[in-house]
Amino acid sequence: MQQDQPSTTAEGAARLRAAHQLFDSPRVLDDPIVLRLLGPGVETALQAERQRLEEPALRSLRASMAMRSRYAEDCLREAVARGVRQYVVLGAGLDSFAYRNPFERSALHVYEVDHPATQAWKRRRLADTGIALPSSLSFVPVDFEQQMVSDALRSGGFDRAQPAFVSWLGVTVYLTHAAIMRTLADVASLARGTEIVFGYVTSLEELSAARRAAVYAVAERAAAAGEPWRTFFEPAALAREVEQLGFTVVEDFGPEQAFERYFRGRSDGLRSGGVGRLMRARLGP
Repeated sequence: MQQDQPSTTAEGAARLRAAHQLFDSPRVLDDPIVLRLLGPGVETALQAERQRLEEPALRSLRASMAMRSRYAEDCLREAVARGVRQYVVLGAGLDSFAYRNPFERSALHVYEVDHPATQAWKRRRLADTGIALPSSLSFVPVDFEQQMVSDALRSGGFDRAQPAFVSWLGVTVYLTHAAIMRTLADVASLARGTEIVFGYVTSLEELSAARRAAVYAVAERAAAAGEPWRTFFEPAALAREVEQLGFTVVEDFGPEQAFERYFRGRSDGLRSGGVGRLMRARLGP
């Protein structure tokens, strides 16, 4: 992203989650906050764009946006059942979980971690749209290329002695390999029992020509907005790197697994696809 500017891809991802709320049934992710967070007039604007948003590539992309958040929140639910009470959202963007947190009675505290410019922009959005800040939320500004997440978390009241659940969605492709590994190593320094779900992008070369062109178009739009795609991974090689940091890889979750868990049997044919995958990894048992 451009220095001192909020993330445009964060808003794009939120608009696709909002389109999922409006156009798809049943919903993979129920997110009643995202339309409010995007501000008045967004529903009308999305309805006006519906024909474009129903193009196959954009249907698949919005399915992916909904699915990745649902998967992370399903894994979080399991972590809360194990006793985890700290949720760290890295690269939070316009993520809305903290404002619809179903685990507040379980004392789950949410730490939204993001670039200072994006975080300030989001806080203005929250104020402008009248969305209240829950007491179970802390904002933690950080620049992933320059700062250690654990240092920023400590200043935000995070308890390093206790395990956490960490999600990191839609971010790694925009960072250097060194910054990604540094952040994962930083998470690996947290308490045993900490778990992370993060997204990554695989090579585009194995896609069909038509699908590759569609993905390139998304990447080109991001680059034009000052957020070029930088880093790609091969799943097995990434798993080895993650394990070398001290994690146990619990699951590598791609389009095939997503179809079986979230999309099979749908009458509308909605499904995620493309080059985005999720990895779930845990420290200790």
